[in-house]
Amino acid sequence: MGLPNADEVKAFLLQLQADICAGLEKLDGKASFVSDSWQRAEGGGGTSKVLTQGAVFEQAGVNFSHVTGAAMPASATAHRPELAGRSFEAMGVSLVIHPNNPYVPTTHANVRFFIARKEGADPVWWFGGGFDLTPYYPFEEDVIEWHRHAKALCEPFGEEVYPKYKKWCDDYFFLPHRNETRGVGGLFFDDLNEWGFERCFDFMQAVGKGFLTAYAPIVKRRKHTEFGERERDFQLYRRGRYVEFNLVYDRGTLFGLQTGGRTESILMSMPPLVRWQYAYTPESGSAEAELYEHYLKPRDWLALG
Repeated sequence: MGLPNADEVKAFLLQLQADICAGLEKLDGKASFVSDSWQRAEGGGGTSKVLTQGAVFEQAGVNFSHVTGAAMPASATAHRPELAGRSFEAMGVSLVIHPNNPYVPTTHANVRFFIARKEGADPVWWFGGGFDLTPYYPFEEDVIEWHRHAKALCEPFGEEVYPKYKKWCDDYFFLPHRNETRGVGGLFFDDLNEWGFERCFDFMQAVGKGFLTAYAPIVKRRKHTEFGERERDFQLYRRGRYVEFNLVYDRGTLFGLQTGGRTESILMSMPPLVRWQYAYTPESGSAEAELYEHYLKPRDWLALG
């Protein structure tokens, strides 16, 4: 089944970061990514690449990190007691894209690898990742296409994979205090090691490479749609859900902060502009109400297509 090869994973992640940045620059057509490399005192480092004030993307961040440590944080060992007393190595690519146009969805993706070692014992390792879509003014055809891409990349790994990781995404990106999903979902997986290293790595690569294939057609279709102040205000209001989720529930944010990660890179996912409004309720029958009524709840999107 093969031993875990962290160097091979790192090489893929660095190339993935470069490929996604190149693809996003092409989609934007105006702005370029600026690289910001950093080192972590406790071990490791990374490179954050950020595009701002583009023709299509108000802000897009694509972060690569590779951090090491002599011991796991208490929150991790409480969840996984077998990690106690082990050194760790964690690496991944994580991205969040906040478009200018409210008709272009916000999106998030990440793929990651974790390995913990202890002398005289087998390593503990796993892969995780996924991608999800957060539209403000959704189009059913876009959502169906997004999920078709997700299902297609899962199919070589088993018929049960897409339904399992689609549901996990719906469950994970749910805001209990709002009783709504953050968006229309996609894929989410974690603790993946049961297939052996090579097959698990193949799946992680498929997810990483599949993200832009799924997202780019939606951007191309919607980026020229006209919008006004009303749509922009609603977009900024809904961006607040991103902030709420990332600061309250997101495991990656918590892990990064607890392990002494670089704060600027960890919080790169935050939208550049956002607003809150007390007790907002969309007008009945409006496009804004349609988002709440039909999209912010788990659905079998492929049954509609």
